[in-house]
Amino acid sequence: MSDLSLRLSQAVSAGSLLASSAKNIEQLLARGSSPTYAQSVEELVAKGAWDELNDRFFKTLAFGTGGLRGRTIGKIVTAAEQGEPQALGRPQRPCVGTNSVNYYNISRATQGLVAYLKEWFAKNNLPGKPSIAIAHDTRHFSKDFTELTAKVAAENGVDVFVFAGPRSTPQLSFTVRLVNASAGIVITASHNPPHDNGYKVYFSDGAQVVEPQASGIIAKVTAGEGDVYDPVPLDQQGKITVLGQEADDAYMTRLETLVLDRPMVAEAARNGLKVVFTSIHGVGGIISKPMLDRLGFRYLTVPEQEVQDGRFPTVKSPNPENAEALALGIALAEKESADLVIATDPDCDRMGVAVRNSSGQLELLTGNQIGSLMAYYRVQKLIANGVITPGNASRCVIVKTLVTTDLQKAIAEKHGLRCVETLTGFKYIGEKLGKYEAALPADKRANYRELSELETRNLRLTYSSYYVCGGEESYGYSAADFVRDKDGNGATVVFAEVAAYAKSRGLTLVDLLDEVYSTYGFYLEKNGSLTFEGADGAAKIQRLVDSYATKPPASADGSAVTGTRNFAAETFQDVEGDTIPKEKMLMIDLADGRRVAVRPSGTEPKIKFYMYARRSPGEGKSFTSAELGSIKAEVKTSLERLWAWVQTDVDARLA
Repeated sequence: MSDLSLRLSQAVSAGSLLASSAKNIEQLLARGSSPTYAQSVEELVAKGAWDELNDRFFKTLAFGTGGLRGRTIGKIVTAAEQGEPQALGRPQRPCVGTNSVNYYNISRATQGLVAYLKEWFAKNNLPGKPSIAIAHDTRHFSKDFTELTAKVAAENGVDVFVFAGPRSTPQLSFTVRLVNASAGIVITASHNPPHDNGYKVYFSDGAQVVEPQASGIIAKVTAGEGDVYDPVPLDQQGKITVLGQEADDAYMTRLETLVLDRPMVAEAARNGLKVVFTSIHGVGGIISKPMLDRLGFRYLTVPEQEVQDGRFPTVKSPNPENAEALALGIALAEKESADLVIATDPDCDRMGVAVRNSSGQLELLTGNQIGSLMAYYRVQKLIANGVITPGNASRCVIVKTLVTTDLQKAIAEKHGLRCVETLTGFKYIGEKLGKYEAALPADKRANYRELSELETRNLRLTYSSYYVCGGEESYGYSAADFVRDKDGNGATVVFAEVAAYAKSRGLTLVDLLDEVYSTYGFYLEKNGSLTFEGADGAAKIQRLVDSYATKPPASADGSAVTGTRNFAAETFQDVEGDTIPKEKMLMIDLADGRRVAVRPSGTEPKIKFYMYARRSPGEGKSFTSAELGSIKAEVKTSLERLWAWVQTDVDARLA
């Protein structure tokens, strides 16, 4: 037994190191290719940094249905990781550990994906080589991981398309379809903290992988034994193609079709509509700014946040749902008397806004409110434009997640549209869009990706289902099927048009939202999450999930529980008759009409709680301004009480 193995064994015996951590350390050192691995482990052992070693090694980072996500910079950075000085002060090398996003796990993941694609090609007798399109955001190591991914894929016999620089997640989704790639990868951790990164996988339809591909890819990645491989012969290796301006232009041409009333947009700009846009140090400005220019919007940007910087130095968190992340944008909007602030997260799949109210103050809208305004506007305008008619309304659909506001369902149903609800995760919305495309007659869909947006819309209205818009409460939205993921660029375009519509009617966006509430009912949601990091935190989250599943509460905040829906144990179908996949989520219905949903995050060390309340005006009626004001205050208070109850209940369950 080596000296290191002996010290690890002693630490396990002393209870300082988990047995699983010791096993994974030994495996990494046996199968890894870099001297940095042993150097880092030995340094942490010498320091007695057992908590750090447990966090890094208590498990092998699971390649889930969305890929990988985790720390790429440790809480403790070893000397071997720090290496030579780097730009922006980042370490030279990523965090060593089986539970980290690093060269070891990126290589394993890519080898597994390539193995699956080759097997899939052989099984389906497909010609040529598989191909993968890859994009990355502005995070630490994103460019490095992209270069490694491209190298591993090409050396294992797969053609690769990479962008010349950082690009957004939705553009990757679009580009998979544009170049007819077999799969896609985005190197990003979305709006996670600066120390995180990730690896997200898409299939040939441009959507995140779902079954059966998901399980097949996971099995191949899990079977991988390390980051070492033998490249295929040179003449069998893949070609790496760099995508240029033509790829950006193709995406922007489609984004332009999201606008439903160009004259109104132009008129609003002439009448003084002014937007502040910020990409929060990410990739959003690469496409969103040229789109705002192309459509004639007057806008300003936040200079400090235009700098692509993986530290996200001007914010505590680069998450556009947080007020703090929009603070600089709001300050600029106040200085320049702008009507609204639009912010996208680092990979530009999410979008948040602050809008001016009738008192002249800027206030944040929630993801539920943003999505509802977009749904309301698009349904109304498509009806006015004669696209949605009484004869085809049943073929038109809004798709949202189960934890997204029911206001969007009310809007759809009032106008005869379907509202389809999916599990959390845009991959399920992407799967629905794939289903609607597949429902077209074979001869009509053969060249579907080459058709104009007008042509595809007419096909869907005639033969299948026309996707009006959709999204999830976590600030992700889309309004077309040419992107099969949430699209911050598209959302920027659509919401800017909603702002133009409000301006054209002399309303603020808050006024417009109140108009929606008065007509369709007042719906309010409150989201809360509790963070539990590391090995101990993961155990606590699992305890809570098990506790709610086996012992749901009998009452909450003084209201009796009238029913629960356990999406992990029970089988449910959506309105189209499709079975909803199993997921760890519990819905709790209360006697007073409120509702609570509980689910562990799939990408962060959190357990999430979603709370809902609503008041309906009654058939054929609308709320008056006075009624709406009173209802808002009462419902808000009831949800605050419910959240306080939830936190107390969590403490009791963990105790």
